Amino acid sequence: MATFQNRLSSLQEQYTQLISRPNLPLNQGNGIYCRYRNPVLTASHVPLHWRYDLSPQRNPYLMERIGINAVFNAGAILWKGKYLLAARVEGCDRKSFFAIAESPNGVDRFTFWDRPLSFPETSDPDINVYDLRLTEHEDGWVYGLFCTERKDPSAPAGDTSMAVAHAGIIRSHDLIHWERLPDLISSTGQQRNVVLHPEFVQGKYALYTRPQDGFIEVGAGGGIGLGYVTDMQNPVVEQETIIHPKKYHTVYELKNGLGPTPIKTPKGWLHLAHGVRNTAAGLRYVLYMFLTDLHDIGRITHIPGGYFMAPTDTERVGDVSNVLFSNGWICDAQGKVSIYYASSDTRMHVATSSVEQLTDYVINTPPDGFRSAASVRNINQLIDSNRPFNS
Repeated sequence: MATFQNRLSSLQEQYTQLISRPNLPLNQGNGIYCRYRNPVLTASHVPLHWRYDLSPQRNPYLMERIGINAVFNAGAILWKGKYLLAARVEGCDRKSFFAIAESPNGVDRFTFWDRPLSFPETSDPDINVYDLRLTEHEDGWVYGLFCTERKDPSAPAGDTSMAVAHAGIIRSHDLIHWERLPDLISSTGQQRNVVLHPEFVQGKYALYTRPQDGFIEVGAGGGIGLGYVTDMQNPVVEQETIIHPKKYHTVYELKNGLGPTPIKTPKGWLHLAHGVRNTAAGLRYVLYMFLTDLHDIGRITHIPGGYFMAPTDTERVGDVSNVLFSNGWICDAQGKVSIYYASSDTRMHVATSSVEQLTDYVINTPPDGFRSAASVRNINQLIDSNRPFNS
């Protein structure tokens, strides 16, 4: 009994220290955003009573009964003055689920709610769910769009890896009780990284899509799409078109997809997306940004060349290395933007910026010229414009 109590006291002390640890901004930066020293959520942030049987009679050695592999790819929302992250929590059994953690300031002291998020299954049960995007829509609901994965029924006998991905949809008024809606119906293949626009467009729901031919390969459908749904209780996508395709020898050469719900600004809608390219070391995921017209949301007005954020230092290492992914950010009433991103499918981080900084970045950074000579020309133009200030 003494061994049990000593171990429990040690675990509780370590957990309390972790969730109460202040998170300090890093001084070095590029003027666009500020990274923070510590991750905001990790597997160790998962409450002890989710992982351990705390009965000394049933678990005298205080062993971990339910292991957690990673906490990552979180949707985000500002709710009743709290910063909430709807994180993807992956158990050691490879199954992911969603759990909400809240913080008073958005950079530290994130603590999980008492229970993981629960919602009904469809008649065709999800095998795995992940990457929840939260959108507070003008219709009064908070929607959660996520990837639902099931085994491919056309897989050959003995093939236990082929899967089918669709966009699952839930909605809530309080973030506790969730209604399950039918999965999104699209005629353009499998769907991942689907994001709901927060406003009606000509009376319809607008959704940013990422059609792909298969579970892994995007094929001919690569790119960020835009389509419309008349009724979210019968979510059939209409008029789906690609608004930003993948392109050779860019950071979004292999595939790309939208991250969180876009932010409305006086100069247009700010978008954060991920781009993927292949390397000798495997796939590399980075984040990039673009701006769409305030009234014609399918028209990109500005897109800076290159990536906005890429994995660095310890962010490069994890369950799936060399990956940054974001499906959540929060803009507060003062225009501060908290960007929540996962590194290497393992942990969650935060970087902070502002609407003003991000808009400046997107509008005034040179676009990709798609050739080496064009990149040199951009640098030479900057050198020439700096001559009066560089003497």
